[in-house]
Amino acid sequence: MADLHPMGVGEILDGALTMYRRHFGLFAKVGIVAMWLPTAMLIYVQLAGGTEQHLFLFFVAWVIGQFAGLFLTAAAVRIISDSYLGRTAELGEALSLGASKIWPLLVVGLGKFIILFLLGLVLGVGASLTIPALVSGGGTAAIFLFLAFLGGCWLLLFVMCGYAVTTPVVVLETLASSFDAFGRSWDLTRKFKFKIFAIWFVAFLMIYLPIIALGVLGGYFSITFPIIGHVIQVVSAALPIVMYPIFSCILTLIYYDLRVRREAFDLQILGQQLGIT
Repeated sequence: MADLHPMGVGEILDGALTMYRRHFGLFAKVGIVAMWLPTAMLIYVQLAGGTEQHLFLFFVAWVIGQFAGLFLTAAAVRIISDSYLGRTAELGEALSLGASKIWPLLVVGLGKFIILFLLGLVLGVGASLTIPALVSGGGTAAIFLFLAFLGGCWLLLFVMCGYAVTTPVVVLETLASSFDAFGRSWDLTRKFKFKIFAIWFVAFLMIYLPIIALGVLGGYFSITFPIIGHVIQVVSAALPIVMYPIFSCILTLIYYDLRVRREAFDLQILGQQLGIT
């Protein structure tokens, strides 16, 4: 049985990869259950002319994929928690926990999406004002707009890191309202946002860079060798099924680390929150 203790950036990443390797088959099954629909939609988009011809369907698949990721993370919380508690992780229990939290997860996920979308929209407007001013050499005004744009980028990342653990909060904690997850996450991440950003940056390189690289490679081969290109595009669209659980593992361990540091979170409390005595 492992012990819950404060972890550094490297230890969180290594622990997440260890959990992923140890329960790879189980995570793959959860990934298939959670991600099959958006994955099938993305594969269809890739094979039926690409994003340019099916932009709306691509957007719908992306949105469904985001909410499927919340369900997957909830299931991953159960798998990792069982591992820490020395229990055998079961697919049914993992899926059951995800299903039992699906409504508050959707509410919180939608709320987070709206917040980040509005911030991103403001940032986009700022960029549309900044770039022409920089190109035209507007002097002081251009510098001011550029600094404001950088400040907007910082604010967006700051808010993203502040709301990083809303999903584990919803899964493991008893809340008066689903929206309390925002305040709870913000409190847990206080003074640790840079650490969370560093972990996210490395996780992005680990998880999404291969997916993006395969997508670009598939686009290239679809022009020169269409059959090979289509195969690569299908693999690229399906890769999140086995890659996204790594992110769920990382997010869960970040949450454990924050609670251990702030509240002396231990295995007994974890077992009680999962209803395991």
